[in-house]
Amino acid sequence: MKKAFVFPGQGAQFVGMGKDLYENSAQCRDMFERANDIVGFRITDLMFAGTPDDLKQTKVTQPAVFLHSVIMAKYLGDQFQPDMVGGHSLGEFSALVAAGAMDFDDGLRLVSARANAMQKCCELRPSTMAAIVKLDDKTVEDVCAAVTEEGFLVVPANYNTTGQLVISGTVEGVAKASDRLKELKGRALPLAVGGAFHSPLMEPARVELAQAIEATNFHQPICPCYQNVNALPVSDPAQIKENLIKQLTSPVRWTATVQNMLKDGAEEFIEVGPGTALQGMIKRIDPQANAHSAL
Repeated sequence: MKKAFVFPGQGAQFVGMGKDLYENSAQCRDMFERANDIVGFRITDLMFAGTPDDLKQTKVTQPAVFLHSVIMAKYLGDQFQPDMVGGHSLGEFSALVAAGAMDFDDGLRLVSARANAMQKCCELRPSTMAAIVKLDDKTVEDVCAAVTEEGFLVVPANYNTTGQLVISGTVEGVAKASDRLKELKGRALPLAVGGAFHSPLMEPARVELAQAIEATNFHQPICPCYQNVNALPVSDPAQIKENLIKQLTSPVRWTATVQNMLKDGAEEFIEVGPGTALQGMIKRIDPQANAHSAL
């Protein structure tokens, strides 16, 4: 039976995440303590006993979700034997580390650099995201293109499931696109995010992160990694790097990723990390899919 291990992104965090791993395993505890040293503050305090607002800060959320996911994969031991891996946005970094394409320390440094660079972008210009449901992708793409043509940037950002696409852009662009999509019988749900992730507004962060990625050693992973930018399996370290650099300003092609994993023989999807969001998405993409949590 081919197993696909999948890793969640920003938004999956919750207070108390990872505390059981810290308390139940000396190896996990060592990894968490090493992480505190690398990020330069006690992120474990915020993960285990902080407030939801503490965890919502991008500079905390991203390393926190990454840590929970990667340390859980390590905790699984021999149960972690993937035929393929993939991650949603930030989760791609977790997937790559779990599959051996990057060392734990390097992965955490990159995730922290990514979070800080994105936080700066969020502060540069007011921007936001919204989830659009009940419409096909082409309709949403056409409306985004028309609004952008009028001078209000908005683009498709996350192709999450059939009939659910997240748009991203300036506050005005997202508002105008949302209004038009509602007129077409869609629903627009504003997201509580700090900025326009996976849009051209993240270009300064992409440039900053590209330097950090280029300076990091990547290895051949133990199995193919399905990357966000093209939804295809990749094993070549140079190609993985290139796709990872493009990721910040490109849409997350999650629907196509799951469809490609299924086409390539995935019979079981195992979500590693906080929450159950990916399982829900996978079952909406294919109601027959076998998807569950790792623990």
